[in-house]
Amino acid sequence: MTEPTAAAAFRALHEDAGSFVIPNPWDRGSARMLAKLGFKALATTSAGFDFADGRKEGTATLDGVLDHCRMIVEATPLPVNADLENGYAATPEGVAETIRRAAEAGLAGGSIEDASGDPDHPIYDLGEAVERVQAAVEAARALPVPFTLTARAENYLFGRPDLDDTIRRLQAFQDAGADVLYAPGPKSRGDIAAIIGAVARPVNVIAGLPGMDLSVGDLAGLGVKRISLGSNLFRAAFGAALRGAREIAEQGTFGYAADAASFKEISSLFDAE
Repeated sequence: MTEPTAAAAFRALHEDAGSFVIPNPWDRGSARMLAKLGFKALATTSAGFDFADGRKEGTATLDGVLDHCRMIVEATPLPVNADLENGYAATPEGVAETIRRAAEAGLAGGSIEDASGDPDHPIYDLGEAVERVQAAVEAARALPVPFTLTARAENYLFGRPDLDDTIRRLQAFQDAGADVLYAPGPKSRGDIAAIIGAVARPVNVIAGLPGMDLSVGDLAGLGVKRISLGSNLFRAAFGAALRGAREIAEQGTFGYAADAASFKEISSLFDAE
């Protein structure tokens, strides 16, 4: 079960003044690296987990995801928020059970999105999406710890860059009791500011998207509370390894090694406290 101190610390980050960055590790080593660099909380990445495990994105099972979450939770003392996709459930009751199991895995928070998994109807109708968020909220409120529930509006990730509908959904999720609101995809100052101005809950924004030229300071200035990275760090690491392997395979050279972290630098991240 989630440690009360971790859950309370995570909730406090959303209530304190200013913004915070919540980076996304994909294994024990990356989690410990991020903790050593001073971040205050961590979040899982569903895509990073899938890719690191040699699978296509979106093919993990709930059992596999929760096992992965336990590993990230146990890697550091930091609170961990989980990407729980659409709850891995067809019904609101199933979503509620996923939240209960997430807390049992030690998570301090988790997100539920309105993506259906159905390619012909990728976003749940608003009423159904709200029912699922309500079920998640009720399950979270029944826990003995302050589990932080994030509700996500996925329009932009599924070819529906409709800001008005996205805001309408976030407002409905707010009314359903979500603690944090999140719409991955909007990149411009204007769109992000419009979202923040339309709701009265902490807003998570994913940074580092292609075509998004906003720093931590920029996002904090807009009023963003929580800044996540999704699979960006994993893809950066994998991209470096992929470029190195291609250089060897195609050119027979090893120039990539000049940019590799040293044994000393990496080992220092894992020194016992």
